[in-house]
Amino acid sequence: MASNEDLTGDKVRIEDGQPQASSAWVRYNHTFSMQARNEKKIRVLVAKPGLDGHDRGAKVIARALRDAGMEVIYTGLRQTPEMIVTAALQEDVDVIGLSILSGAHNAIVPRVVSLMKEKQMDDVLVVLGGIIPDADLPALKKLGVSAAFGPGTPMQEIVEFITANVRRVKASEGFSR
Repeated sequence: MASNEDLTGDKVRIEDGQPQASSAWVRYNHTFSMQARNEKKIRVLVAKPGLDGHDRGAKVIARALRDAGMEVIYTGLRQTPEMIVTAALQEDVDVIGLSILSGAHNAIVPRVVSLMKEKQMDDVLVVLGGIIPDADLPALKKLGVSAAFGPGTPMQEIVEFITANVRRVKASEGFSR
């Protein structure tokens, strides 16, 4: 076993021809990974309510959110509002994302929001994706929908919106992420 100095001046052990991590790096890495483990990821439930069977967009969004570091729970097709809210409560999510292409948003969203209020889930953001006519947006926002993202919305815009708004809600409640 040989010893050399790395760029920081710490001694670096050489075993089997490979440099081994310095004790300073090991301490730093351990501290960093402990912080990463203690930081709670944003949890997003992505659901396809109603009879709409087109889930490709929901799966693309779920993957983009996961790749952005969020924890994503995808419920699959044909979920009822009761199933969605129950899953969201059990999974302790920060966001419910509803993907609706069928035009049933004016029937489904009020029921989801009503069930969320019954379960005291006021700190959970509700976002929509899919085909939502502009004329319907004011009523949906009045119900409590934070945002609606239509086809072609850049993934980064969705990620940034969720990240900013979940942190804002949690910060106002005394939580920190």
